[in-house]
Amino acid sequence: MTTTDAGTDGTTETAAVDPASAPKTAPQGDPDAVTDHDRGIHGYAHQKDAHLKRLRRIEGQIRGLQRMLEEDVYCIDILTQVSASTKGLQSFGLQLLEEHLRHCVADAAVHGPEAIDAKVQEATKAIERMLRT
Repeated sequence: MTTTDAGTDGTTETAAVDPASAPKTAPQGDPDAVTDHDRGIHGYAHQKDAHLKRLRRIEGQIRGLQRMLEEDVYCIDILTQVSASTKGLQSFGLQLLEEHLRHCVADAAVHGPEAIDAKVQEATKAIERMLRT
């Protein structure tokens, strides 16, 4: 990737840009999402193993739902499992949101009001998405 900058004297300068350092795009399917992957360290980093363990447990619950359908289990029993799986994902999402607020938003505070506003807006949109589910 290259960028072209116009100098104050009317000349142009082309420079190569490392694709790894280029800004990341929003996740597919969510044009409002804001990403900050180029920073490297995320708020969940210290809990990553625990989060992966939790997600594997939720994955097991979802596989259990598939198995319950295949085995023609009673509807109410399946709905109970759906509720448990949904609650697990919601709980995971809230924990991730809390870590984002503690790490990313707090980190923005040292960079000034504009950075804080951007992170608060980002968190607000994430909360809105979570409430829609």
